[in-house]
Amino acid sequence: MLKDLVKNLKPSSTLMINEISKQMEDQGKKIFKFGFGQSPFRVPQDVVEELKNNAYQNKYLPMQGLFELRETIAKYTSKKKNYEYNSGNVIIGPGSKELMFLLHLIFDGEIILPTPSWVSYTPQAILGRNKIQIIQTKRENNWFPTGEEIEKIILKDKKKNYLLFLNSPNNPSGQVCERLDEISKIAKKYKLIILSDEIYSELSFSSNYKSISSFCPEKTIISTGLSKWCGAGGWRLGYFIIPDSLNNINKMINVLASETFSAVSAPIQYAAIKAYENDHTKYIKKSKNILKAVGEYVYSNLKSNKILINKPQGGFYLMPEFLNTKLSTSSEMCDRILKDTGVALLPGSEFGFNSNKMLARLSFTDFDGKIFMDEIEDEEIIDYEKIKKLAPKVVTGVDKLKKWSETL
Repeated sequence: MLKDLVKNLKPSSTLMINEISKQMEDQGKKIFKFGFGQSPFRVPQDVVEELKNNAYQNKYLPMQGLFELRETIAKYTSKKKNYEYNSGNVIIGPGSKELMFLLHLIFDGEIILPTPSWVSYTPQAILGRNKIQIIQTKRENNWFPTGEEIEKIILKDKKKNYLLFLNSPNNPSGQVCERLDEISKIAKKYKLIILSDEIYSELSFSSNYKSISSFCPEKTIISTGLSKWCGAGGWRLGYFIIPDSLNNINKMINVLASETFSAVSAPIQYAAIKAYENDHTKYIKKSKNILKAVGEYVYSNLKSNKILINKPQGGFYLMPEFLNTKLSTSSEMCDRILKDTGVALLPGSEFGFNSNKMLARLSFTDFDGKIFMDEIEDEEIIDYEKIKKLAPKVVTGVDKLKKWSETL
């Protein structure tokens, strides 16, 4: 029964680590918040002003979302993806997380989840009563599956429906998928549906970010929103872009939306029009410049014969692997690190890895993004001295983590 499934679930680990960190700080302990991932930057001022201007909006909006917003998003995405979307392809939700949950509920088939996966994919699939097929990925493949690995699962029973979750840039690894072409060929060959979680796409450090939707748009649902690139996690506005070929999914999600969240906050939807209508290129470039510099600082100062780590490619995460820890589980390791150093990390087991694999997710956003933005020029080369000045907790936390690893 569904109620039994819910009883066995536990709160999201990403939200829990944030609350635990706050509690420890309230107790007077010095905590380095590398566990909870959210943008350190302020929402662009023009978007904030638009929210103020629309605070009076108090009517329920259409369950699919404000038409003007959906139209603006469709135009914005069509230009970026070089594929024609219209307002009918867009569904606005209270965060993309809610829309993913509704997708899990309506989908009838098997969910293919590459490990590592964001912490909520698996619990949502469980609640949707869909069987989960896990693909354990490898560091040398940027922690993404190969086309062959996906095909191997489908060939076990080609009659079933399959839904692949692909998150690039990835949470928790900070890596970008480089096998989009081969994965898209599998999708076309076997009618595989792909949920492309692109919430970090605007924060890809490469200037030529590629989406799986560019290879097989007719099989891809794009999921994204305001939270990461716009610094608006607490605003809770996300959206799906569903191609015409998957219109049945679009219709079913709309039905569930009408019976669950009804509609997203009206003032926020009106304000979000400006987020996609106005030019925020400078804001995004500055955000990426800062995140790339800080991420590479962490990478350069942690990588050693004690810690394996891939160079960050987007977003604000790294996934270090600690060698020879003599500890039993990644959860035990993160508890020990928090106790010994004050550095809060999330264990790799929360993202689908075997508990004995000593991986952890590290978010390098424990700094004041507004001060950092104000202190640097556009496209400035950010050196280590500036990072030490503007992201001191990141620098100190990394130093503590490195010294801890040297005791292993």
